[in-house]
Amino acid sequence: MQAYVLTRYGDTNAMELRDVPQPTPGAGEVLIRVYAAGLNPVDYKVRQGKMRMLTHLDLPRVAGSELAGVVEETGPGVTRLAVGDRVFTRLDKQKLGAYAPYAVVDETFVAKMPTSLEFTDAAGLPLAGLTALQALRDELAVKTGDKVFISGGAGGVGTLAIQLAVWLGAKVTTTASPRGEDLVRSLGAETVIDYRTHKFVDILHDFDGAFDLTGGQDLIDSFAILKPGAKTVSIAGIPDATTARDIGAGPLVTVALTAASAKIRRAARRRGVGYRYMFMHPSGDDLDVLSELVDKGTLTTVTDRAFPFEQIPDAFAYLEQGHAKGKVVVQM
Repeated sequence: MQAYVLTRYGDTNAMELRDVPQPTPGAGEVLIRVYAAGLNPVDYKVRQGKMRMLTHLDLPRVAGSELAGVVEETGPGVTRLAVGDRVFTRLDKQKLGAYAPYAVVDETFVAKMPTSLEFTDAAGLPLAGLTALQALRDELAVKTGDKVFISGGAGGVGTLAIQLAVWLGAKVTTTASPRGEDLVRSLGAETVIDYRTHKFVDILHDFDGAFDLTGGQDLIDSFAILKPGAKTVSIAGIPDATTARDIGAGPLVTVALTAASAKIRRAARRRGVGYRYMFMHPSGDDLDVLSELVDKGTLTTVTDRAFPFEQIPDAFAYLEQGHAKGKVVVQM
């Protein structure tokens, strides 16, 4: 079968279409025929080598973090799923494998996809949806009446985070360009700040939590708009020692991340607030939650553009421009 393979760390030429053997499921695993796969910033950050400190990959390896498809075969001991099930998944970070006609995945990372979605839309839900759900529900513990700030609300994670924050009872403020304003308002954002003309730090105050999707100065500025004791959770900042412990990193990595994140942590302490870099974890149970919310009409997926699988290099070039509203996917 032909797959999109990460051959080395580097520029766009580090991933290429190659012939590889079809995988076989082992104990507790399912073989999924892939119908569509999502593209994410983490995928090109892995290619660039920016994630090497957190995830070690044996190369070459079929790339890709999320997919939607049909269970083709089950390995010994599989109980959650059956042949013919329409499923979606965020794959194991150490194994990857979504950019291929077939992928093998641990069944605990897989869930039945929403019955109301086609494969293209379902493929873009796992990684962004799990990230948003785990950040808002678990890390920020968002509750009814909270004021939550989400930077970059029109992107793949942001479009889902706005809706999930509203579902949890929060009043949401986000940043977006004029082109994205109507979209984020339609998803539930009450206040939208045009980041091209205004600095949110000059306008906002007394927030109960912030979900940083853009990093840089936005991350630092988010500390200034929080109530004392509140917290910013980021997926665009610098991992810290807590992140290292979460993923079982060794002492050298822990020390390195502690040093690298020192400036951000000091800035948070000066404001009397918390900082947490979140590394989401695959979870079939959490995908069940997302699937139910979609089928109830509470959660809407937003797909910016779908490319044929053969044009996956073009899909990544489009994604890396940074202007997509919602998710970019490829169809098999």
